[in-house]
Amino acid sequence: MATTSRLLRLLSLLQARRDWPGSVLATRLGISDRTVRRDIDRLRELGYRIESTMGPDGGYRLEAGNDMPPLLFDDDQALAVAIALRAAPALGAGIGEAAVRALATMRQVLPPRLRHRLDAVEVTTVGRPGEAPVAAVPLDVLLTLAQAVRDRVTLRFDYLPRGDGDPQSRRVEPHHLVTSHGRWYLLGWDLDRDDWRLFAAERIRPRVPHGAPFVPRVVPGGDVDAFVSGRFKGSDANEWPCRGMVVLHAPAHRVRPFAGDGTVTVVDEGRCTLEAGAWSWGALAASFGRFEVAMEVVGPPELAEAFAVQAERFAAAGSSAEESRRGS
Repeated sequence: MATTSRLLRLLSLLQARRDWPGSVLATRLGISDRTVRRDIDRLRELGYRIESTMGPDGGYRLEAGNDMPPLLFDDDQALAVAIALRAAPALGAGIGEAAVRALATMRQVLPPRLRHRLDAVEVTTVGRPGEAPVAAVPLDVLLTLAQAVRDRVTLRFDYLPRGDGDPQSRRVEPHHLVTSHGRWYLLGWDLDRDDWRLFAAERIRPRVPHGAPFVPRVVPGGDVDAFVSGRFKGSDANEWPCRGMVVLHAPAHRVRPFAGDGTVTVVDEGRCTLEAGAWSWGALAASFGRFEVAMEVVGPPELAEAFAVQAERFAAAGSSAEESRRGS
């Protein structure tokens, strides 16, 4: 193996795991222990910080240095990094410009076979219908939140209002940084409200210095994903507070694409049942009404009552519109 190829192979091995016995490196590369030592010295001259460990099982460890040295990736790693960079705008973090520059640098040195595969990946970020665009979270804010979570120190920050108004001063024990549909959230224990809170990261403006260290609490239920999903649904459990079932006079294949997290069951060729949930009975009735077909309520009684209330409201709205039309 030529010296340059051997050095690249040695560097790739050092990046793959933390500790390497010298004898194992020699065996993997098919060279002597003495040649391994010379190659390690060559890599050190190139700026790689490689520590030696002594003893019968002594070996080498690639450490972090003051500057970012060149990195080696296999084909799958290179494509994974490049695709992640291309999809960076969908993350909602303020790294778009840096990601574009990093992708351009990386694409320039990719072998033609990998560049061809990467160029086939076109990523278009599309928001959900009715969802307002979200301002990207500044990178320094994101890093500040992440470091506070890691270091278990109390955060003090100003929380910007959704519209007009003054920012609120908050003191929070940060526990988890989560992301959902391009939005970043901080899950923490609000010291002033003595409860768990979910904060939109783009509205957080951290203050310095941070507060005192804290002992981590356990998220109710022990599952962060389930707890946060439940908060999005308006409850502490990962369940909608109101659930009901109707029979829709429509075939199941027409209902399933629009059922969301509801459950569709075939009744016959032209009917199906749909069990779903919402944050209120009125909202649940309205969600069933969007299919614009005849239906019967299976249960519970609260859902039937909600349909009656909605019917009165729609009838009143229709009468008001008819009177306005006649008056004009």
